[in-house]
Amino acid sequence: MIEVKNLSAFYGNIEALRAVDLRVRTGKITTIIGANGAGKTTLLRAISGLIPTRYGEIRYFGKDIANSEPHGVVKMGISHVPEGRQVFGSMSVEENLELGAYIRSRRGGKAQEIRKDLGFVYNLFPVLGERRAQYAGTLSGGEQQMLAIGRGLMSSPRLLMLDEPSMGLAPLVIKDIFTCLKKLHEQGLTILLVEQDAQIALSVSDVGYVMRAGKMRLEGEARELLQSDEIQRIYLGDDQVSEGDGHGT
Repeated sequence: MIEVKNLSAFYGNIEALRAVDLRVRTGKITTIIGANGAGKTTLLRAISGLIPTRYGEIRYFGKDIANSEPHGVVKMGISHVPEGRQVFGSMSVEENLELGAYIRSRRGGKAQEIRKDLGFVYNLFPVLGERRAQYAGTLSGGEQQMLAIGRGLMSSPRLLMLDEPSMGLAPLVIKDIFTCLKKLHEQGLTILLVEQDAQIALSVSDVGYVMRAGKMRLEGEARELLQSDEIQRIYLGDDQVSEGDGHGT
């Protein structure tokens, strides 16, 4: 579905992505792990068109979409759930979800289909259905993360990209969210996941990549990486932070 080749991106004169290669297979969960500052968030932003790339390609079903407009990327079927949730606190849960379907509405999406997808999100996250009229800003952190994922699903994506969905959440909430991700995977949705928690990320994934200092250092089947001593050395290495891109994960 997605093939990234030799991709480089900069923040000013700082090279945040260094000749990155990545493949995301249709119907699979692909996870990118690495410490804070490794370049993970930068890569998702580059795919989404939120930051420019200087070299390389981002091929989506064979078409190079590097440096596309963000709204155009969403129209293509790529939904990005950013780090930090970023819900609209002064709007209700349902209004937040409806915003996720905004581009579908603009391009003539049928209201009946959008309502059906709204029901799907409420079924996936029942607490959102119970609180559909509640202001999003009054939800707990875990509920806001569920809302952010639900909003991403409302664009009816072929690829769902998640940036640090476990950040700042209690273990039981993290477990619930990753259980929902497995359900989405079982229904055929392709997921690209960025996580610092290597254990939980690799345990639900098909393929894993390890990123450090803006480059991919390891890749392989997730189960194999989960058992690898190399993961401990690279993922927990003392040089992670100092080699990071300095602009998030």
